[in-house]
Amino acid sequence: MFKKVLIANRGEIACRVIRACRELGVKTVAIHSEADKESMHVKLADQSICVGPATSSESYLNIPSIIAAAEISGADAIHPGYGFLAENTYFAEVCETCGIKFIGPKKESIEKMGDKIAAIALMKKAGVPVVPGSGGPVDADDPKVAALAKKIGYPVIIKATAGGGGKGMRIVVSEETLRNSIIMAQEEAKRAFGNPDVYMEKYVEEPHHIEFQILGDAYGKVCYLPERDCSIQRRHQKLVEESPSPFIDDALRKKMGKAAKNAAAAVGYVTVGTVEFLVDKNKKFYFMEMNTRIQVEHPVTEMITGIDLVKEQIKLAAGEKLSFNSEKIKILGHSIECRINAEDPDKDFIPCPGKIGKLYLPGGPGIRLDTHVYSGYTIPPFYDSLIAKIISFGENREESILRMQRALKEVEIEGIKNTSSLHYKIMSNGQFRKGGVATDFLPKYIFGR
Repeated sequence: MFKKVLIANRGEIACRVIRACRELGVKTVAIHSEADKESMHVKLADQSICVGPATSSESYLNIPSIIAAAEISGADAIHPGYGFLAENTYFAEVCETCGIKFIGPKKESIEKMGDKIAAIALMKKAGVPVVPGSGGPVDADDPKVAALAKKIGYPVIIKATAGGGGKGMRIVVSEETLRNSIIMAQEEAKRAFGNPDVYMEKYVEEPHHIEFQILGDAYGKVCYLPERDCSIQRRHQKLVEESPSPFIDDALRKKMGKAAKNAAAAVGYVTVGTVEFLVDKNKKFYFMEMNTRIQVEHPVTEMITGIDLVKEQIKLAAGEKLSFNSEKIKILGHSIECRINAEDPDKDFIPCPGKIGKLYLPGGPGIRLDTHVYSGYTIPPFYDSLIAKIISFGENREESILRMQRALKEVEIEGIKNTSSLHYKIMSNGQFRKGGVATDFLPKYIFGR
């Protein structure tokens, strides 16, 4: 096991990793920007080091400073959390070169899955269903692109080959808007990821976003855990996740789980990751992407399986063997996660940084809270707007929803706008309570667009 882990991240995920390390008897080092010196993760860690100014490029993305912090502190491993450098092949390679263990998959796995086009080709070879598409980059000025879109069949979706989170993505319903959509997607992809390449796929209408947690050890063993339903989104970014999915039955769970396992095996996957699928209304599923890191929504899987995924991730990176099989995992109940963001949902989710005054976050039976904020803390404007995750657990979905409603009613956050009231509306919505909603849920049933 590692002696000291440096967490190359911030916020709630940094706190989560520190807690897992503490339970494993591992010392921790928190890095922080100048803007984050009062953040909770800095207070929780055994040691903290400032790695640069407020902007991410000068701090949390500053590889030389992070490596220097690891060497100065004597850390023998780095946990990247999610976002920032978590899926950066170069960072994983630098860690390896410097003799510091990167707590994540091998750099080759990150590279294969980071290029969406290459990933799709690899999945096809592994027998994993994929969405019909271009099979390579498309360009707005290519005279063949319109014929290709027609062959695939409208609507189509343009996607960035690198990155995710809804960036560099455009839905196209007709040839008239195809060229401009490609150009806009290319420009957005270049700004977000430094790579303007985009590809084209058939747009699956009214899709359900279903993902499977996978784990692999260094000895070739891979397993999957029960699915998470991440269909409630805004601008292709998740807001609510639950497990198990009310849309998936046992037969489909096993079929999709096997596909996820095959996907992981195809890249020799080690540690934890997620294979994401789109499932149409007829329950036909397609590979979407693989995230080579821990996910924001990992707690719902932990709640229904009793498996600590962050501790497993660290143990697998340290060379321990996977101690369980997919077939022996039992679903213990139902769990829902609501992401509480410092945003105004009534103003198109505009970020709302600022100082938190009075603060009350919920607890009680069946409620877990993952956060890094406290009364008097100032949310900086430089980073992601996630401030807390409320996770409910019940013996069944109805109990989990009722507990989440109770928890959301208790939330008090003065000084900033936040999304807790929106989540209460979602939990109270009749369509949501029926289960099995698609990714068009928010505009269709909450905002009425």
